[in-house]
Amino acid sequence: MWKIKYGTGAEDPYLYSTNNFLGRQIFEFVPDAGTPEERSEVEEARQNFYRNRYKVKPCGDHIWRLQMLRERNFKQTIPKVMVEDGEEATYEIVDAAFRRSVNFWSALQSPHGHWPAELSGVMFFTPPLVFCMYISGHLNIVFNEHHKREMLWYMYCHQNEDGGWGLHIEGPSMMMCTVLNYLAMRILGEGPDGGLDNACARARKWILDHGGAMGSGSWGKTWMAILGVYEWDGCNPIPPEFWFYPSVVPLHPSKMFCYCRLTFLPMSYFYGRKFVGQITPLISQLREEIYNQSYNEIKWSRMRHVCCEVDNYYPHGSVQRFLWDSVYYVGETLINTWPFYKIRERAIRKAMDHIHYEDEHSRYITIGCVEKPLMMLACWVDDPNGEYFKKHIPRVADYLWVAEDGITVQSFGSQTWDCSLAIQALLAGNINDEIAPVLKKAHEFIKHSQVRENLPDHLDHFRHISKGAWTLSDRDHGWQVSDCTAEGLKCCLLFANMSAELVGEPMEAECMYDAVNVIMSLQAKNGGVSPWEPTGAPKWLEWLNPVEFLEDLVIEYEYMECTSSSIQALNLFRELYPEHRRKEVDAFITNAAQYLEDTQMPDGSWYGNWGICFVYGTWFAIRGLEAAGKTYYNCQAVRRGVDFLLKTQREDGGWAESYTSCTNKVYTPFEGDHSILVQTALGLMSLIHGRQAERDPTPIHKAAKLLINSQLEDGDFPQQALMGVYMRNCMLDYAAYRNNFPIWALAEYRNLVLLPSKIA
Repeated sequence: MWKIKYGTGAEDPYLYSTNNFLGRQIFEFVPDAGTPEERSEVEEARQNFYRNRYKVKPCGDHIWRLQMLRERNFKQTIPKVMVEDGEEATYEIVDAAFRRSVNFWSALQSPHGHWPAELSGVMFFTPPLVFCMYISGHLNIVFNEHHKREMLWYMYCHQNEDGGWGLHIEGPSMMMCTVLNYLAMRILGEGPDGGLDNACARARKWILDHGGAMGSGSWGKTWMAILGVYEWDGCNPIPPEFWFYPSVVPLHPSKMFCYCRLTFLPMSYFYGRKFVGQITPLISQLREEIYNQSYNEIKWSRMRHVCCEVDNYYPHGSVQRFLWDSVYYVGETLINTWPFYKIRERAIRKAMDHIHYEDEHSRYITIGCVEKPLMMLACWVDDPNGEYFKKHIPRVADYLWVAEDGITVQSFGSQTWDCSLAIQALLAGNINDEIAPVLKKAHEFIKHSQVRENLPDHLDHFRHISKGAWTLSDRDHGWQVSDCTAEGLKCCLLFANMSAELVGEPMEAECMYDAVNVIMSLQAKNGGVSPWEPTGAPKWLEWLNPVEFLEDLVIEYEYMECTSSSIQALNLFRELYPEHRRKEVDAFITNAAQYLEDTQMPDGSWYGNWGICFVYGTWFAIRGLEAAGKTYYNCQAVRRGVDFLLKTQREDGGWAESYTSCTNKVYTPFEGDHSILVQTALGLMSLIHGRQAERDPTPIHKAAKLLINSQLEDGDFPQQALMGVYMRNCMLDYAAYRNNFPIWALAEYRNLVLLPSKIA
């Protein structure tokens, strides 16, 4: 059986940590673990997912949850409650539903104080790691038979009915992900016609029916070129000389969005070297399986601008094509002749220096799962027996997530983010004395997850300050994020107002000052707050976005969620520390609130950039405006936001928004016959903070009834749909949302809305 383990790594000479691996969560296969009944329960969860894979796409995270519930001997002691038709929800019913959910969620808290959860659902995350291991000769060293079986199971579980794979597990099939997963299945041991339900044959048919693998998006072409099933001549240039540009050049690395910068960093290394892995017999076979013509007959230079329609969400314009053609025919020709090729050699070395810097200062986690296999493989190519590659290997486990739908590579974890939301959800219920041990552990996790130092020479490597920040995952990751910092700071401020005997000693004031400094450093002139680094690059650079399937990828932007979280955190901060930078804090909040008002959509909603979508964004906006002193009664934006929610509420009292809202950029209802509980919780809380209960509480009662009646026997809530998104087009599964937000909503409904009592 697979088991989740916490904080391991101290015994490995190639692993190191800034805080004793706090928050590290990895899965290990233990052959003799579990009773026959427990193994049967796990297998039933796997088979049940496969049977229903086209109905519910995200996993329920059952593997680790079953393990921890068994270890804690969890038994739900509060009977399930319902609100019958024609009845009102009494305080006692709501209280019981809330406490049931808290009992269940508390049992799933890790020994470190956080709540584990999958953060994945993207179908191009796993194949590159498989390719990296295969090319470096470590496939059978890093992955055992159980890893391989579960990776294949994930691909089977999320293959679409037409044989392809989408960009994410709920998306329509696309060329890039279908090709990458087909290649990965073959490398993992499946034959050309192998796999469950003829998975390989069906995938290959989809590829060939849609024109062949040359229609893949650019990232897919890059990986195929590295693997040896595509030619570098068919790729647009990724010149490593980019890293030598002077800072006055508009397209300078320091002006790029950090994820874009650090993806193209190792890609430029591979492109500069034109590296190709060993052409094994399997690679030779694959070359002939994914094209409609012989591999050697393909005119590769003509393939650079070929992109399958289903991959081409963000098409390249004529200006960008002209730029690529100029670099391809002129720049590359010149740089590969004497004496200019020496510049290429220096540029390759420069790129590798940057890779080593990023690796070292993320403890070899890197910034994310797209970059991890690229940087890891670059280290192997540069020095196959070197220490850098050896340090990468044990951090592979940090990315592997095991659930009933198999093994996937996750983004890199959301430990801090999910924990900060869970803390606020639990505190909203005001039963702190009863759950003090849970709160204390969570408080300790948050405090010790804060980044405590800036990176050395960070400006030389285009990095921003990080001292005082929180990351999305754990401290070792090292990358500051404004909204994670704001939510972490909010939790510490809330705990600082509570008894130390109950929740532990408060965070030191200096650490809070450092967090405030990070947040304030990321506010732009328009009042908005960016996530990772300051904005300021010219917007026209986005025209050069080389990635066809993602949008707003080239430069950093301000986001309303980051802005809202920052307002809320600084509002709490100025209450506790009214003298610290007061004028700056006040001005920050005023300007940030104006940004929220300025970014409201015509229908009264707000576009959610990191969650689906307008319901999610509107919850953030209303909370942020409330923290800035703007309410339904003095702010038109709040009134319009409330009106949007009332208009989109469904007959059953819930909300249900399609993920296509993110790509359409217009509110798009979910087509299913049920509401989505996470969005219902967000809508419910938005109406509470929009003071709807003071005018007509009926919409709030209807939403609460749906949440209460949807609760499962053990106090859990059902998994229904993907709730996260990034770069407009790529959806993510934040698995903990199905608990955090309904718990939070029930807590606020219980405490902030006047309810009748049976006792009365």
